[in-house]
Amino acid sequence: MASIGEILQNTLSPDQHTRESATQQLENAAVKDFSQYVVMLCQELANEQSPARVSAGLALKNALTARESARREELSMRWLNVDAGIRDQIKELVLTTLGSSDNRAGSVSAQAVAAIAAIELPIGQWENVIRLMIQNVQAPDNANLRMCTLQAIGFVCESIHRDILTTQANNILTAVVQGARKEEPSEAVRLAAITALYNSLEFVEDNFNREGERNYIMQVVCEATQSTDTQVQIAAFECLVRIMALYYDKMPFYMQKALFGLTVQGMKNENERVALQAVEFWSTVCEEEIDLEAIRQESMENGDQPEHQSYYFAKNALSETLPTLLMLMTKQEEEDEEDDWNLPMAAGTCLALTAQCVGDAIVSPVIQFVEGNIHNSEWQYREAAVMAFGSILDGPNSDLLRPPVSQALPFLIQMMNDPVIRVKDTTAWTLGRISQYLVDCIKPDEHLRPLIEALVRGLNESNRIVANCCLSLMNLAEQLEGEDGSDSPTSVLSPYFEGIITALMIKAGQNSNEAYAGTSAYECISMLVQHSAKDCLPVISALTTSILDRLEQSIAMQNQIVGIDERNSHNELQANMCSVLTNVIRRVQGEISILSDRIMTVLLQLLSSASKNSTIFEDAFLAIGALVTALDREFARYLETFAPFLFTALQNHEEYQLCSIAVGLIGDICRSLGNQAMAYSDGFMTTLLQNLQNPLLNRNVKPAILSCFGDIALAIEDKFTNYLEVTMNVLAQACQIRASQMDYDMIDYVNQLREGIVDAYVGIVQAMKAGGKGPLLMPFLPQMFEFMQSIFIDPERSDNVLRSMMGLLGDLAETFPAGEIKQLLTAEWVNMCLKEGRSGRHVTLMTKEIARWAREMVKRAAA
Repeated sequence: MASIGEILQNTLSPDQHTRESATQQLENAAVKDFSQYVVMLCQELANEQSPARVSAGLALKNALTARESARREELSMRWLNVDAGIRDQIKELVLTTLGSSDNRAGSVSAQAVAAIAAIELPIGQWENVIRLMIQNVQAPDNANLRMCTLQAIGFVCESIHRDILTTQANNILTAVVQGARKEEPSEAVRLAAITALYNSLEFVEDNFNREGERNYIMQVVCEATQSTDTQVQIAAFECLVRIMALYYDKMPFYMQKALFGLTVQGMKNENERVALQAVEFWSTVCEEEIDLEAIRQESMENGDQPEHQSYYFAKNALSETLPTLLMLMTKQEEEDEEDDWNLPMAAGTCLALTAQCVGDAIVSPVIQFVEGNIHNSEWQYREAAVMAFGSILDGPNSDLLRPPVSQALPFLIQMMNDPVIRVKDTTAWTLGRISQYLVDCIKPDEHLRPLIEALVRGLNESNRIVANCCLSLMNLAEQLEGEDGSDSPTSVLSPYFEGIITALMIKAGQNSNEAYAGTSAYECISMLVQHSAKDCLPVISALTTSILDRLEQSIAMQNQIVGIDERNSHNELQANMCSVLTNVIRRVQGEISILSDRIMTVLLQLLSSASKNSTIFEDAFLAIGALVTALDREFARYLETFAPFLFTALQNHEEYQLCSIAVGLIGDICRSLGNQAMAYSDGFMTTLLQNLQNPLLNRNVKPAILSCFGDIALAIEDKFTNYLEVTMNVLAQACQIRASQMDYDMIDYVNQLREGIVDAYVGIVQAMKAGGKGPLLMPFLPQMFEFMQSIFIDPERSDNVLRSMMGLLGDLAETFPAGEIKQLLTAEWVNMCLKEGRSGRHVTLMTKEIARWAREMVKRAAA
């Protein structure tokens, strides 16, 4: 039998059969005796003579952690079930291996240390791991040990919640800052320390609040930007970016003393990766100041003072940063790939953020740059000029921008004929920005025809520019639709509608989806349909038939497609056609009935022919959902044939987004079919209740399921009594879920869950009232009012939850005879809640209207 080392070596074999066989052997060993498996891996990792030690370390790490949360939890429990003595033995070995003479083995040991720590530290185990690693960092004669230990500290900081490490912040910070100093002889150690510092910045807030410690940290990081080692420089600038994002309000002193000069100089660094991080620093400055300005304006509207102030770093530095950014934008290379994140792209992004941040101050110098370079014989300068012009259109005052945009527009349209495709692409993007932000500069009788002709010509050129041509056309469709939207008899775009659709269908019909040209064309068609006027309906009717023809052809071709890339491209285009169909149905509504038989036939064929994990299910379901809404009760004739696909999707817990769409579709069906949905209510309720109990289903589906109970109840009214008790018990359990104040993701989830619960209660209450079964709700009223009170006193509740809850109070007051639930309705919190809803400073107009109605209902019921 092969040794563990040989098996690990075989996982790297060039022979596929050998690799797969070795991988299966490892999986079998882990299942058979996990304790023995991890011990063997650890021993192999610690063996200085083993050629498989790096593979052993990776296998050990992979046995302890995974990206998916459910799988990660499963692996954690498996590790914790290993005998404590064996775990201690493994922990000692991986810590020891950090000092290996083989850096690769030490680095993979660092990953294993972090994986174990991520499991044990949150439950109060292995609490001395940080202390042990700090001792390693202080070992003067072993650079490998210091480097790999700092890597381990960095991985631990990255993978564990900040609250768990806060008590260790001082020790961790001392260790990493010591390793990051310019006096450190090993640049590899210094790099590991700077990286660990980056990962620890979030939980060393207390240290950063102390001026002396902050000064020292900033000194060490700033000195590291001047290292002779490029990797250390890059890591140091990354640290500065993170520091600016986390501690903006502490930065004025350091900007004045060092950061301004360091980062502007850094943008000019010969090494592109260093310069990229320096540019990112100023992008981060702008993002922070844009957010602060938005908060300031909101505070002023509410009569409050903002908690934090802007120091206007971007505006004060504009005379230095702007020329540098414009210079960097001219550094494009012929061989640059479209999707590569390079220095000119980063500079362009930073320029756009700067424009949003500083506003009018940016216009004059950029216009000077544009005028000086737009006619340049070198294409890099022409493209940079057009890019700069497009980048400043969002931020400055529109009145200041209109004259130069109006003057430049004819010339930009002409530049769509530039011989260089990169220039044409950027010009199409800039025209799209004009269409989005300054569409009033486009005069229908002067600019519109040549503009559309130029963009349509662009569709027939390189696939590279199709996306931006389509984006420009989409912006025109959205901005130039008629005054009454889809009810408008015509719009200024109507005369061009058929020609644009025809050109887009030709582009979308090409077999290749290179650069997502077909996808862009179909997305553009969808937008044009969505914003079309009534005089475009005949063209939309012909378009519907063409899309159905193409879908039928694509289904017939299904078995001829072999390669994975070809299959993915085929699925993508089918999904795009479904999206067009969805928008067509939403646009024409009930008039689609003449084609509904053919549409359902095609969509059912599509669902039948698709592979199990294909994303096409989601898009087909969305199209069917649009058809349900358009046909209303007429959809009933398709439900029996469609139901098996719907139930299969509801039970597909792995593809939770599809499951969520299926849940929403049940709601659509119930709202459209009313009591005709009764024939399927048992199946709906059983499957939805099973989903709620399934621990593998993504939690984000569960609020939609709860809300769906309300839709089912409203559809079948008093027949919902069959499910009343079990549903109310499930809702009572969901009401108990709370969020930690520190866990913002959980706070958002709980608010979504509460919206779902309230939607369910509203639907059930209205259904019982309509069916004359209101008294059956009496036993459940205490839980409902207790839940609503808990929402009201929660400072993290959302406006949506508050509004829905007040609607529920009104529904309950309306359901029961006057005086019957007076004691519940006259509770002090109810009065305070409705008062806040009517006159609260931060509530919306809709919330106020519902609060006033609910108040009247409560007054009557409590009389």
